[in-house]
Amino acid sequence: MPVDFWSPLRLSIEIATVASLVVLVLGLLAGRMMAARRFKGKAMVETLFLLPLVLPPTVVGFLLIVIFGRNSPAGQAIEWLFQQPVIFTWWAAVIAAVVVSFPLMYQSAKTGFESIDEEIEHAGRVDGAGEWKLFTQISIPLAWKAIIAGFILSFARALGEFGATLMFAGNIPGRTQTASTAIYLAIESGNMQMAWLWVACMVGISFVMLVLVQGLRSK
Repeated sequence: MPVDFWSPLRLSIEIATVASLVVLVLGLLAGRMMAARRFKGKAMVETLFLLPLVLPPTVVGFLLIVIFGRNSPAGQAIEWLFQQPVIFTWWAAVIAAVVVSFPLMYQSAKTGFESIDEEIEHAGRVDGAGEWKLFTQISIPLAWKAIIAGFILSFARALGEFGATLMFAGNIPGRTQTASTAIYLAIESGNMQMAWLWVACMVGISFVMLVLVQGLRSK
């Protein structure tokens, strides 16, 4: 098997892992806030959180280029801080994966927090638990199934990201070439054997992820 067969798979798993951990934190905080609070404009905020689910990946990639490109304030700040632009780097692939996978983690965490009996949390407050202690020691343990399911789905989504990654991070072998972009390039170049091998690996990993989610939901 060619040496470079493993590089896109390894990069995909590394990027998906980092992106999923970032999304886990962001999703828990956002899910908790949206489940516990009522405020004006809440529907608009939630729509923005879920928007990457319905936007075409090319639109997400375009927006990321606009937001983090070298001519944008954010892009210039990053380039000044790290002495290089973020676009077409490993971190660009992570950012793209975070954006497209966040809605899955957020929605799952929010659903889990909303399913908690308010009386349990109220009892914790009566016993003197602060909001952070309530969040970490009561709410998260009670919503753990939804949180784990959201994490797995986010990982699977980040693992398979293609369009936004290709536009924002590029397809640089050994740096930003994930399994999805490698499959695209292999098909374009007529290397169907490599394409099939990568496809088989991605299907296998995704199948295992979905089996785990279904197992959690059936408990």
